[in-house]
Amino acid sequence: MTANTAPPVPAERAQPPPPSLVATGTRLGEVRWAAAALALFLAGWAAQFLGAPAWLWWGLYLACYATGGWEPALSGLRAARERTLDVDLLMIVAAVAAASIGQVFDGALLIVIFATSGALEAVVTQRTADSVSALLTLAPERAVRLTAAPDGEREEDVDTTELRVGDTVLVRPGERVGADGTVVEGVSEVDRQAITGESVPVPREPGDEVLSGTINGTGALRVRVDREARESVVARIVALVEEASATKARTQLFIERVEQRYSAAVVVATLLVLGVPLLLGQGFEEALLRAIVFMIVASPCAVVLSTMPPLLAAIANAGRHGVLVKSATVMEQIGRTQAVAFDKTGTLTRGVPRVTAVAPEPGHGADEVLLLAAAVERYSEHPLARAVLAAAGERGLDASRARTEDFASLPGLGVRATVDGRGVRVERAAADPDGPVGTRVTVTADGRVLGGITLSDAPRPEARGAVAAVDALTPAPVLLLTGDNAATAAHVAAATGIPRVHADLLPQDKSALVRDLEQGGTRVLLVGDGVNDAPAMAAATTGVAMGRRGSDLALDTADAVIVRDDLTTLPRLIALSRRARRFVVANLCVAAAFIAVLVTWDLVATLPLALAVAGHEGSTVVVALNGLRLLRARAWTR
Repeated sequence: MTANTAPPVPAERAQPPPPSLVATGTRLGEVRWAAAALALFLAGWAAQFLGAPAWLWWGLYLACYATGGWEPALSGLRAARERTLDVDLLMIVAAVAAASIGQVFDGALLIVIFATSGALEAVVTQRTADSVSALLTLAPERAVRLTAAPDGEREEDVDTTELRVGDTVLVRPGERVGADGTVVEGVSEVDRQAITGESVPVPREPGDEVLSGTINGTGALRVRVDREARESVVARIVALVEEASATKARTQLFIERVEQRYSAAVVVATLLVLGVPLLLGQGFEEALLRAIVFMIVASPCAVVLSTMPPLLAAIANAGRHGVLVKSATVMEQIGRTQAVAFDKTGTLTRGVPRVTAVAPEPGHGADEVLLLAAAVERYSEHPLARAVLAAAGERGLDASRARTEDFASLPGLGVRATVDGRGVRVERAAADPDGPVGTRVTVTADGRVLGGITLSDAPRPEARGAVAAVDALTPAPVLLLTGDNAATAAHVAAATGIPRVHADLLPQDKSALVRDLEQGGTRVLLVGDGVNDAPAMAAATTGVAMGRRGSDLALDTADAVIVRDDLTTLPRLIALSRRARRFVVANLCVAAAFIAVLVTWDLVATLPLALAVAGHEGSTVVVALNGLRLLRARAWTR
C-alpha cells in the first residue's frame, strides 16, 4: 500500500472547535429564546384571565412576539432579500396579521409553538454535535515521553502534538493515553468506551494496540507511538462526525426545493382567500382572519422538519455505538442496501496475519528473503506488510538499515522498491498447500525469485453471526470479494457463511464487479479496509471502512466507518437506517394529513385561529419529537 493519501486531519486538540460545531452549539440559543417566549406567553395569558389591564397582557404578548419571533423574522427577511420565500417569514407575517385584528393571543400562541418547534430541531442537531464536543476533550494535552539519558531514562513532559512515530510514552494508572500506539511494556486494562463503545475495560499487554484518549486502569504502560496526533482515531472521528452534521439528505434537499414553490403558492392562495370574499361583499376583518388561518395551516413547517431530525438522531445514535456515518444522505441510503459485499483480509479476518513459513530458493537464506521483503514492506500500510516486519524483528533483522528507494504500491499485486541498488518485488503467489487460510507471497530481486513467505490470518469470531444477520436483511446474497487465491477465499467463505465468492480480483476487477451489480439495479454496500478496496467503495452505493486498521484512502473514500472493527454493528446500522427512513415517511404522512384536514376545514367551514395554530404547529412538534425517539439506546438494538 502507498503512504497516506488523504489530506492530514488537524490535531484534535491543537485546533479550535470546527466552524460547523460552533454554529451548531450557538443554535441552542433557540431553546433559551423559546423558553423565554413561553414564559411571557403564560404570564400574558394569566394576566388576561385574571382581568388585568389590557395594556399589561398586551405588553406581555408583544414581548413574547419579540423574544420568540426575532430570529425567524430575521431569517425570513434574509431569505426575502435573496428572492426566496421562507416558512419562517410566513409564520411571522401570519402572527403580526393576527395581532393587527386583535387576535394577539392566537398570534402569540403561534409564535410560541413555532419557536418550540425550532428549539426541538436545534436539540436534535446539537445531540449530533455533542459527539464531536466530547471527542475534542478526550485526548490529553500532555504526555510523558521517555528518552535515553546517560544515567538511564529521562521522563519529559511534552505536548501530545509533539509526539512522533517511534516515541515511547509512559502512561500511569488512571491517565489518558496520549497517542495511538502499541504497548511495549506493562500489563493493565484500558477503558475504551468513549471511543469504541465497549462497556467493559479490555486487558492490554505488550503487543496490544491502545488508542489516544482511552483511560488506563491500574497498571503502568509503556507505549510506542504509532500515529501522530493529526492521524489518530480520535482525530478521524472528529473530522467524520463534524462532516456528517453539516450535510442534508436527498429527501431533505428535494423537500427544500419544493418548499420554495409551495410557499409561493401559499402566498398566492392566501391572497385569493382574502380577495375573493372581499369581492363578494364579506367584511374585511372576517376575510383577513380566514386568510391568516389559511396561511398558517397551509404552510409546510411540519413537512420541512420531517426528514432531518430522524436522520440526525440516527447518526448520533450510531456514533455512540462506534459507527460514524459521514452524512444524512448516507444514513438515508444505507437502508436501501440490497446486497452487501465484504473484503477478506482485515474485514472478515482479524487483519493481524502472522508469518508461518519462509521458504528460500536454493542458494539463498531465509533471513535474506525476509530482510529484503521487510525493507520494502516497511513503507506499506497493508496488514501483510506489518506481519513481515514483525517476523523480521523477531529474528533480529533490522530492515531500516537498508537503503530503500522508489517505493511503489501495486494494489492487488504487491509492492516494489529499490533496496541497496537491487530491484525487489514482493508479490502475491499461489495458495499455501499446507494451510487453507494461508496467503503466499514471492520475493524477487532483479527478476530472480529468492523465495516465498507464507502468512496466515483467522476469521473474526463475530463474522459468521454478522454475515447471517446481514443476509437476513438484504434480498440479494452476501458476497466475498478478495484479491486472495480461490482456496483461501473459499475457506473463509465457508467459515463465515458467505454463499458467493469472487477471488483473485485486482482492484479494478472489484470495482467493475460492483459497477455491474449497480447497473443491474442492485444497491451494493461494500465493506473493506485497504487501498485496493477504495475503487470498489467509490463504485458502490455505500462504502463502509473498518476504522481501526483501515488505510487512509479507504477511510477517506468510505461513506461510513466502523470505529472498533466490530462487524456486528453493520446489520444494526442497516436496521437503524431503515427505521429512520420509516420515521421520515411517517412524519411526511402525518404532516400532509394535518395540512389536508386543516386546509379543508378552513375552506369549507370556520376554523378558529387558536385551533389552527394548535393543529398545525402541533403537527410540527409531533414530527420533531418523533425524530428524537431515534436518539434512545433501544433504537440501536431493535
